[in-house]
This record gives sequence, C-alpha cells and structure tokens, in this order.
Amino acid sequence: MTDVTLLDATGTVTTAPVNPAPGYSKPSSALSARTAFAASHVIPHAWADNTPGQPAEIDWDATLAFRHHVWSWGLGVADAMDTAQRNMGLDAAATRELIRRSAAEAEKVGGALVVGVNTDHVDDAVISLEQIIDAYTEQLHTAEDAGAGVVLMCSRHLARAASSAADYERVYSAVLAAASTPVVLHWLGEAFDPELRGYFGSADWRTASDTVVRIIEASGGRVSGIKMSLLNAESEISVRRRLPEGCTMFTGDDFNYVGLIAGDEQGHSDALLGAFAAVAPSASAAIQALDAGDAARFHSILEPTEALSRQIFASPTFYYKTGIAFLSWLNGHQSAFSMVGGLQSARSLPHLSEIVRLANASGALERPELAAARWNGLLALNGVTA
Repeated sequence: MTDVTLLDATGTVTTAPVNPAPGYSKPSSALSARTAFAASHVIPHAWADNTPGQPAEIDWDATLAFRHHVWSWGLGVADAMDTAQRNMGLDAAATRELIRRSAAEAEKVGGALVVGVNTDHVDDAVISLEQIIDAYTEQLHTAEDAGAGVVLMCSRHLARAASSAADYERVYSAVLAAASTPVVLHWLGEAFDPELRGYFGSADWRTASDTVVRIIEASGGRVSGIKMSLLNAESEISVRRRLPEGCTMFTGDDFNYVGLIAGDEQGHSDALLGAFAAVAPSASAAIQALDAGDAARFHSILEPTEALSRQIFASPTFYYKTGIAFLSWLNGHQSAFSMVGGLQSARSLPHLSEIVRLANASGALERPELAAARWNGLLALNGVTA
C-alpha cells in the first residue's frame, strides 16, 4: 500500500496510507433530484509566462478536457466565473475565448453550461452607472451570441459607483431588460472579493436581500435563479424562502452545501459550486443517491467532502482557486501544478498537505497512487521527505 507524506505548520512530517478510490459510477441518465453546476478553473501551459500581470496563456486542450470530465459525471459547467480567476489573472481576451470554446464543446455533447458576465473588461477603475450598464450589456451579448446561459456576476465597478440600493436596482433593471433569455444572478460575498463589501446597497445581508428580492420581482421573469456565495447558510435559506415561484436558489456556499442541498420542509437549494469542480465524482454520486431516494447515502458520500471544501476555501477565501487547481493536478487532469498569474504560490505546503489528508479521507482522490506520487514528489522537491 502506498503512503502519502503529510506536513503540518510546525514542520512535523508524518505518513498515512492512501485509501483506494471510491469507485463511483457515472450516471446512465440525467441527474434529476438536483441541478448542479461545477464552477471550473482554467489550466495554463506550464511553460508559458503565466506570471502576475501577464496575459493568460491557457492550455485549451487540458482546460476543455476538464469540462468534459465534469459533464461526464452529469454535472453542468459554470465557466468564466470566479473559479476561472476572473479579476485574478484571467484577462478579458482569455475570458471571451474561454466562453466561446466552452460553449462550442457544450453544444457537441449536450452539456449544461452557464458563463459569467461582468464589467471587468473595462480598464478604468471608476465609471458611471450608464457605462456600467453598457459594459454589462456588451458581455451579455457576447455570452448569448456564443450560445451560453448567463450568470450576472457582481461588478467591482458597480460596487464603487453605487451610492444607494436604488442604483443597483437601476443597473440590474437595465441589464436584465437587454437579456434575450432569463439569467441567474450572483451574490458574491466579501470573503471572495473584499471590493464587493456592501454590494446591493448594504453590508447587512438582511437589508441587501430586500434589494435582491425587489430586483428579481421587478424583472418580469427575466431572473431564473440566484447563486448566493456569502458562506452564511442563514442568509441563503432566508432568501430562498422569499424567491418567487420559478426562481431557483443555487447554493454557492462552499462551507455549508450539504445541508442546503438536502433542504428542509420548505425547500432546498440546487448547486453552483467551485467545490464541485474539486469533487465532481462525489457530487454526482451523491445526487444519484437522491435520485434513487437514498438520502442517507447522499449524506454519507457528500458530508466528508465538506471538511475538504472548508480547507480549500479557508481564509483568505479568494485563494481557494489554488486548492481547486492543486486537486486537479493530483487527480491527473493537468500535467503541472501551475495557474495563470502564478497563483499556485498562494497557499503554503502545510495548507496543501491538509487538502491531501482530507481528500484522501473523503474519497476525492480519483487516482490515489498518482496523487501520492505527485504530492510526495512536490514535497521532496522542497526538501521535505518522510
């Protein structure tokens, strides 16, 4: 049996046996109990100049193969979003190309796809509300022209320019009116992006949620759902219970998704999670269990992954992308542990070691022998051996 080397924050080195892969089966038909999207990352060429401030040089073969991996497990792909390093290395040209390529691949296999729409192609830090509307609309049409569903992301430009809840309502009303099909809103909390503090007009989620609900109700059915990423289950449940009929809550809570997806007597959340990019087979197997009416198996599969997700998304949360790419590398989906913007350096070896331990414990290592060899090799390269 292969052992994996583990390293803690004091420099103490231990070893642990690697568990076999769970052997989950891919679904033979569409998942139905819950709709689930995995917010997917991008994979760069290891040899490219993917250093801070440089344009992203993406390995398109590996990046698109990862999306096919997600689709093969019956999950949808949420692309060009926070996990793909929007505002953290993925430049505007690469974002447009990613949307175009992912949409073409989704059409080939009938895979579900939504993509992020933002204002981040505008270089000026401060622009007017009208310019924000124009910027949103430009990206909206780019996504629609590619044939992708739309997630209307939070805009740093709008967070800077808005002086009241009414400003948010004005901008969203105009952008939603320009959409040819219903879109999903996204409420991204400051843990993911500190520049979004006070989004929707208040730092108090209760007050901000009133604005969100008004935007949805005033949209005339142009909002099909909302993804909430506040890492606060209470706020998500509260908003979920206020949504109009036909509007879906997609949990983006990478700390508490098991209970939110399971739901309660008043409803449940579907999923649009960066965590599901890290644990796609487990997510699929858990939803397959719900399809079969086996709630106990759903919990037994998915609950262990939540501790892993909490480690990946630990503070500072916006560096969670490093953990997603790290597990992708361990599981053989990319040839090198590299990221655009050099973001692979954003987490310490002890942090990554804990990801290894929890991935091993939760069944998230798809190819355990390969994962152990790669991780042990990375430690050895850094002078750490058992």
